[in-house]
Order: sequence, then structure tokens, then C-alpha cells
Amino acid sequence: MTTMVETPAGARKGIPAGIWALGFVSMLMDISSEMIHALLPIYMVTVLGTSTLAVGIIEGVAEATASIVKVFSGALSDRLGKRKLLAVLGYGLSALTKPIFPLAGSLEWLVAARFVDRVGKGIRGAPRDALVADLAPPELRGASFGLRQTLDTIGAFTGPLLAIGLMWLFANDFQAVFWVAVLPAFLSVAVLVFAVKDPATTTTRRPARLPLHRQDLARLGVRYWWVVAVAVVLTLARFSEAFLLLRVQEFEVQPFLLPLVLVVMGVAYSLSSYPVGVLSDRIDRVRLLQVGLVLLVLADVTLAFAPNLALAGLGVALWGLHMGFSQGLLAAMVADTATADLRGTAFGMFNLLTGLALLVASVTAGALWDAIGSSATFLAGAAFSALALGGLFVVRLKPAQ
Repeated sequence: MTTMVETPAGARKGIPAGIWALGFVSMLMDISSEMIHALLPIYMVTVLGTSTLAVGIIEGVAEATASIVKVFSGALSDRLGKRKLLAVLGYGLSALTKPIFPLAGSLEWLVAARFVDRVGKGIRGAPRDALVADLAPPELRGASFGLRQTLDTIGAFTGPLLAIGLMWLFANDFQAVFWVAVLPAFLSVAVLVFAVKDPATTTTRRPARLPLHRQDLARLGVRYWWVVAVAVVLTLARFSEAFLLLRVQEFEVQPFLLPLVLVVMGVAYSLSSYPVGVLSDRIDRVRLLQVGLVLLVLADVTLAFAPNLALAGLGVALWGLHMGFSQGLLAAMVADTATADLRGTAFGMFNLLTGLALLVASVTAGALWDAIGSSATFLAGAAFSALALGGLFVVRLKPAQ
């Protein structure tokens, strides 16, 4: 069993440096990834002649792969007690794929790079979140997850902004932009290697068995599974952000400006994540998550009925605020309800089930869009949000020991 060595509360003056470093690691990798991903669908369709259906299948399989890998990497980090090692492996794999994008001359190479990149994301995700939970003082847990999420989201909207600027600077040279994206990826790995350390632990030999075991899942407890259940229903309401782009595109926005949708969402997301995280250390996290669900309902309804671009932009901003009021909070709630020696497993299962829910949500959203129209997609999202909101009334959380 792996347990944390307790530090006197009076010795804690703020968020540990390791959590700041993990935030910058996420930010740099997101800058790199989003510079590529903001352009990759356009590149595949216009340069390589890929169909939009193929793009959707590639993205869906890639994200599902990441979700499946996460559950095993999280459980393995509990067994090994070496969360940083797995995080370095995951970030390192993603960094190594980045040069393939400018070098690839065929769709097969891009698919392979995308697949390995998502495997890297799956390997690093749960151990990184568990490492944040290990490093964070309990009284600063919400602030710690909020900070990491804020820095991650800054990278998520900085990447598309850089892609737009560099496409203008390099006269629409996709390969040149992809080469620039290589730099922050490798810098991300360097920060992780040199600025983050596993916390001091006391290790007891655990029985030799598969990393993911039903006895461990049973030990996670009812409160944890309620958090996961609410998160899954919420994720069914929060389908892929690609549908935000499609909704705004209905107002005949120039294609090269569409990444600004992700920028608007990302700014709202990043500005709200850390303050919400800090506030959640002082008041009930569930109440704040309820606010986030109300924001999602408002975003869905606004996007469903928006008659012009301005109101659609408001819906996108509300969507971003919802993310700030939910993603860091859910991570903190997982940490609250999972024992220290099973945090990797807890985050792995959480990521697996919400990732699969996101895949189902996106397929459902696309089917509704094709069959009925965009309004049906967003109204269905509002309905699932209301269902998740109802589920929160039965969730009562106290931190696990």
C-alpha cells in the first residue's frame, strides 16, 4: 500500500512548486497539440483529400484509445508508486510524434502519429492527476486542480491563436506551423523531467496481480462511483467542441477564423478554473458543480436558438464558463473520495468512463444534427445537463481517509 507522508498544515504556505510545474507541463504540451489539431482536419481534407467521415472516425478512435489506456496507466501507477515515470513516458511519446506531422506524406503516417499521440495522452493522464492529488495539501486541493486546469487551458487557446498567426506569417504553409509546434512539446518533457518529483512515500509490498482488479474497484466506494456516474451523465451533455465550431460555421464565418471559437471558449474556461478551485476549498464543491451545470443548460439553450453570431458567441463563452465550473471540480471530487493508494486507479476509471461517454455523446450529437438539425443537438445536451443536475442532489461528499 502507498500512503502519503503527512506534512503539518502550518508548514503549507501555498500551492507546491511541483503542481505549478505540472501545470506548465500541461500548458506547453497543449500549445503544441492544439497548434496541430486546430489545423489537422483542414490539412487532411484539403491537402491529403481525406473525407470528413474518415476524419470523424480517426478522431473518435484516437480519443477512445486514450480513454482505455488511462485506466490501466492509473492503476499501474498505484502498483509501482512511480507516477512521474509513467507521466514522463506519456508526455515523451506525445512529443516524439510531433515531428511526424510535418514529415508525413500520406494519411497512414498521420493516423499512426495521431494514434501514438493519444496513447501517450492515455498513459500520462491518470498518473498526472493522481500526482497532483498526492502533492496537493488537502486544504488546497481544489485550488491545485484549478491551477493545473487553468494553465492547461491557457495552452489550449494559445495553440489555435499561434496557428492562426503562423499560417498568416508562413503563407498557409502547414508543415512550417507543424515544425514550430515541435518545440513546446519537447520543452514540456524537459520541465517534467527536471522540475517535478514524486512525493515522499512509504511503500508496503502489495499482492502481485493485474494492475486493474475488481477488489480495488470495490474499495473505491459508493461516494466515488456517484461522482463518476454524475460525471458520465454530464459528459453525455458535453459533447465534442467540434459541434461549437459547426454551429458558428452556420453563420458563414470564414474558415481560417473558426479556431477563434476555441479561443473564446478557452479564455472563459481558463479565467474561471482557478478562482472556482480556490472557492471550492472554502464551500461545498457540489454546489459549485451545480452552478456549472446551470451554465451548461444556458449555453445549450443559447446555442440552440441563437439567431446571430453574437448570441452564438455568448453560448460559446457560457460553455467555457461551464468547463471552468466543472472539470477541475470533478478532478478534486475524485481525489476527495478515493484513498491515496488507489488514486491512480480512481482517475483511470473516471477518465475511461467519461471518455467513452464523450464518444457516445459526440456520435449521438452528430446523428441528431443530421436527422433534425443543430437545435436538436443542443437541446438534447440541455436535457442531459438537467439529469446530471438532479443526480447531484443525492451526492454527499467527504474526503476519503
